[in-house]
Amino acid sequence: MTPQSRFSLIANMGERIHDCLKTYIPDGPIALVDFPDIRNVGDSAIWLGEMAYLASRFGKAPAYVSTMHDFSASALEREVPSGPIFIHGGGNFGDIWGAHQTFRERIIDRWPDRRIIQFPQSIHYQSQAKADQTARVIGRHKDFVLLVRDEESRSFAEAKFDCTVMLCPDMAFCIGAVQPTAQIACSVLAMLREDREKVGGYDLPARHGLLVEDWITESRLSIKRAKAAGMASALSTFSWQKMTAAKLNAAAQARFARGVRQLSRGRAIVTDRLHVHIVSLLLGKPHAVLDNNYGKIRRFMATFSGDNDLSYQAASLDDAIEWAADVGRTARPSSV
Repeated sequence: MTPQSRFSLIANMGERIHDCLKTYIPDGPIALVDFPDIRNVGDSAIWLGEMAYLASRFGKAPAYVSTMHDFSASALEREVPSGPIFIHGGGNFGDIWGAHQTFRERIIDRWPDRRIIQFPQSIHYQSQAKADQTARVIGRHKDFVLLVRDEESRSFAEAKFDCTVMLCPDMAFCIGAVQPTAQIACSVLAMLREDREKVGGYDLPARHGLLVEDWITESRLSIKRAKAAGMASALSTFSWQKMTAAKLNAAAQARFARGVRQLSRGRAIVTDRLHVHIVSLLLGKPHAVLDNNYGKIRRFMATFSGDNDLSYQAASLDDAIEWAADVGRTARPSSV
């Protein structure tokens, strides 16, 4: 992929996101809830994309932000008396990550008359009963907007939920192009899931002797320091909400920087993570893609990001490794 076509893909995703969202951003304050205070770099990439979109397109930041643990309905209503409530687009809209879905449904149920917008998600339910429960919650709401990031999710939502459904790319593209931050350390870096969305059955170290990692390991101390520095940077505002936002944004930036450093070290990447695919595109890294356990990556690439020269949709793990190894031998090293 040439630099021009890489940047063209990123710019196109940004314009498609703006086409979906531009009528939903008011002049007044907005809220954004469910900050992903978790180790997964992908969720932080989505959050930073959401913040970058609001800043670059509208010159604003949310007046109220929270995690699902420190959420306060009274604080939200004080900071955003009447504007829309946005829900962070990380994870999965469904029953894989139950705590976050319960929180989303709590928000939808709490304000049935206020506009609520779900930033882009993939939809997957293992339980029909859970899907029916979500449908009932949405059915009671008068103005819920659900953005989805693949055609299968749109078809499911339009058939199941009584709300506005729109197809929208992942918000992480709003970060824009990213430069590598570490020197090449290996020809092929395998970034494979270690959580409940993994396919399983991979025995990479024994079979291939590759460098195998995931991006859900972090130093708690480093994140605490990032949060403290973020809060300190906003002390002069004398606003608890602004200090909270600065703290959360600093944590997301630290996690994203960690993920970029990891990916920078591989000349080519093998992955079954959607956001390793997306961040690899932002970095200009060639990468072979396997799917997660319910087809999330295949669905997203078929809808938005599959037509490029950096990504290879592999038929098997061995196919992915062979492709990446070949590219790793011939690809020009990324510059730091």
